[in-house]
Amino acid sequence: MAIFSRLRAFLAPYKVHMVVVVISTLAVTVFSLAGPWVLREVVGIVANELGRPGAWERVGVLAVVLLATYVLRAVFEYFKSYIAHVMAWNYVSDLRVALYDHLQKLSLRYYSDKQTGEIMSRVVNDTTNIEPLIAHNIPDMIVNVTILAGITGILFYLSPQLALLTLIPIPLLVGVVWLFSGRMRDAFRVAQKKLADLNAVLQDNFSGMKEIQVFTREPFEKERVTDRSQGYTVKLLRALRLIAVYHPSVELAASLGTVIVLFFGGRAALAGTLPVEDLVAFFLYLSMFYQPVTVLARMNEQVQMALASSDRVAEVLDATSDVVEKPQPVRIGRARGRIEFQGVHFAYTEGNPVLKDVSFVVEPGETLALVGPTGVGKSTVASLIPRFYDPTAGRILLDGVDLRDLKLRDLRRNISMVLQDTFLFNGTVLENIMYGVDGATQEDVERAARIANAHDFIMELPDGYHTRIGERGFRLSGGQKQRLSIAPAVLKDAPILILDEATSAVDVETEQQIQKALNRLMEGKTSIVIAHRLSTIRHADKIAVLDGGRIVEMGNHQELMARGTLYRRFVERQYAAASTAVVS
Repeated sequence: MAIFSRLRAFLAPYKVHMVVVVISTLAVTVFSLAGPWVLREVVGIVANELGRPGAWERVGVLAVVLLATYVLRAVFEYFKSYIAHVMAWNYVSDLRVALYDHLQKLSLRYYSDKQTGEIMSRVVNDTTNIEPLIAHNIPDMIVNVTILAGITGILFYLSPQLALLTLIPIPLLVGVVWLFSGRMRDAFRVAQKKLADLNAVLQDNFSGMKEIQVFTREPFEKERVTDRSQGYTVKLLRALRLIAVYHPSVELAASLGTVIVLFFGGRAALAGTLPVEDLVAFFLYLSMFYQPVTVLARMNEQVQMALASSDRVAEVLDATSDVVEKPQPVRIGRARGRIEFQGVHFAYTEGNPVLKDVSFVVEPGETLALVGPTGVGKSTVASLIPRFYDPTAGRILLDGVDLRDLKLRDLRRNISMVLQDTFLFNGTVLENIMYGVDGATQEDVERAARIANAHDFIMELPDGYHTRIGERGFRLSGGQKQRLSIAPAVLKDAPILILDEATSAVDVETEQQIQKALNRLMEGKTSIVIAHRLSTIRHADKIAVLDGGRIVEMGNHQELMARGTLYRRFVERQYAAASTAVVS
């Protein structure tokens, strides 16, 4: 239970619920123990007082008492069960929210080797597996341990000799539980890992269904899903095979006690050393004695599954971000927008540097364009500015302050980004444009959409700005999605603007229209622009040419063209390719 104790803090808001569950649990225990004792009294009357005055009346009173016992036990059983479920599912909800909130705080480096489906499995499936531990296992543990203690006392009161004999199978039961516990927990942990793998593949395939169909990879992907599904089934069946052996072993060990009492108790009753009503009561309590022992042993299955899931949940909560905010960060309002890189080095994985000793300054209101071959670190530079990652060496300054000294929310509020890989939420057009800007009016949204050249096509949609666009905007064309993704950045109106291939998915005519709008948007803002088409960055104040993770050239378009080096070759190559395309 040391693993679960890591997650016990989430039960703190439900102390009242726990008190109600404990009181109800103890009441259920008391009324459960009272029933056989009432039956013992009835058997005693039948055996010893048959025909005596008042015997019928006493039996009638005991019948009412027994009925009241069963009714009260049912009432408290309801409170125990329902309140425990209220507590458990609220606990699971809080745990899921805490997991999600923690995942939001982790840097993008954490997600670099994680699949969405695997993370979803931990947030949804593993937390669900913990619910029975709270709603059933812990209350049942209290009930059964209390019943076990109470029955043990009663059995010793009725017949110390027989009570001692009933304890003979206990070591065997303990041995069975000990033998199977660790194996079942390991088996369930492996099964949960296989389920996470299956979820990961399904998540990828549902997101990439268009690509699967266009490349006719349905048979291949079916084989992948089959492999993951069968892998999960095999590992789950291994755990269930252990359970199939475990449960009969527990019941066999428990049944030995009944055989022992039947033999020695029957002989004692025949010899007259044990009253018949005590023997009957002993058997009734004995069935209850082994029931909690069996239940506790059976409970071990769900407990081990819950603990395996608790372990996986705790792993996520214990994950630390490499982007850490200082305890007393520097607070800023609207930044001026001066960005300075000082000898910045960066690597996603150790030993594979992406940036090497990168240094530059962008003054407020200037535009810096980053150009170079694919994979030289242009997008990495853009990702370092909002602290999605931290440099492995060197510093990045905003208005003279190290980014690591700033409050993250303040930093990111000063930055608008339009990325090459557009992402739209499964909501309305209006909700997507307003995302990240509280209190924007309809007029503000429409102005941003006009600047992004999106207003006209939005008005042609079935419900205009209230049209639902589907997951990742699948109901829109590529160009529409690109323009719509620009509108939130326009609406945010941050002093720093990062454009990462912002016009890559539109045709030339639309690109020209958007570029004019972006030029107006960039006025007075510090802009970092990554563009595949070099024609869109001719008027940038500075152009940094990256190669091999370093800045190898820096200047404006005219200066770099005059030098006749790498930048000029890029421009001439694109011009030649464009001319060939026109001729074709």
